[in-house]
Amino acid sequence: MKENKNDWYGINDVEGLDSPALVIYIERVKQNIAAAINMIGDVNRLRPHIKTNKSEETAQLMIGAGITKFKCATIAEAETLGICHAKDVLLAYQPIGPKVLRFISVIQKYPATKFSCLVDDIVVARQIAETISAHKLDVPVYLDLNVGQNRTGIEPGDEALQLYLDCSKLNGVKPVGLHVYDGHIRDLDWNLRKQNCDKAFALVDQMKDDIVKKGLPEPVIIAGGSPTYSIHSKRKSVECSPGTFVYWDKGYADLCPEQPFLPAALVITRIVSAPTPTKLCLDLGHKSVAAENEISRRVFFLNAPELKAVSQSEEHLVVDAPADHSYKRGDVLYGLPYHICPTVALYERAYTVQDRHVSGEWRVIARDRKITI
Repeated sequence: MKENKNDWYGINDVEGLDSPALVIYIERVKQNIAAAINMIGDVNRLRPHIKTNKSEETAQLMIGAGITKFKCATIAEAETLGICHAKDVLLAYQPIGPKVLRFISVIQKYPATKFSCLVDDIVVARQIAETISAHKLDVPVYLDLNVGQNRTGIEPGDEALQLYLDCSKLNGVKPVGLHVYDGHIRDLDWNLRKQNCDKAFALVDQMKDDIVKKGLPEPVIIAGGSPTYSIHSKRKSVECSPGTFVYWDKGYADLCPEQPFLPAALVITRIVSAPTPTKLCLDLGHKSVAAENEISRRVFFLNAPELKAVSQSEEHLVVDAPADHSYKRGDVLYGLPYHICPTVALYERAYTVQDRHVSGEWRVIARDRKITI
């Protein structure tokens, strides 16, 4: 096992930290925020998604760096940003059912924040508008465009244009822009990724021109996530909303080597058993690291890269070790998750690290479905 003293991630007082644990390296978070701003050149075009960090403290670091616009996916995340007095927050979701009333409650409770949401269907848009109007509010909405993700949204074209025009005639909502998430574009070859991204975005550009031709103001365009951030950030008229950049992970480090972000969040685990001479059991189960990927793409151990995961259950991760290994029960491993976003959501708190020591705790407040609303 490699010695921690020569590595950036080593924590001098890790023996006092129970495992599994989520740890956040504050200086690296700050470096990632600065790198994201540097890549886009204009902080006013940066709209980070807080689905990754879900915490007041990380959001406040972004606000302190000059970021005023944010994106989120849940009411709890929206409320977290309201608590932080963020100026502009997009709920990147089309609120349906009780979520509309919860969204209205957030708007009313945090009047210093301008909240907006998505729409992709006229029937739903009318329902949202009617409910919002009944509360004497007027909420900006973004048309959610489907450019190939096939998850939400409406495909660019005549039907989408008509929906935008129809929304402009409703009381309670006001269409102000287009939302374009292209998370399906994940080519390892950056040139191919750019080619596919540009092809999809051409449809969005046409939508923008068509809206202006109809006499409406030029729509704001919010585009992309982490994989296409290095591409959309060069479009001077586009807002970008990466999320993972703030903590980074093994998955995006492998997929996007052109991006300058640093791993800033790890999971700490210990060897708790050794059922055979070459099998080790760690306290890092499904409840402690995102498990949606196949077993070999869940966590990478920075100080034990030769360990290979072979099975996982709720509380345990079993790994294969070389026959001549020297690992022993109680050894601490530093794990870099392949997917940090759902990993963070598994922890109610993260332990912060500064100068190689545990310095405090950050609540992962928006992992809850409800904060106060």
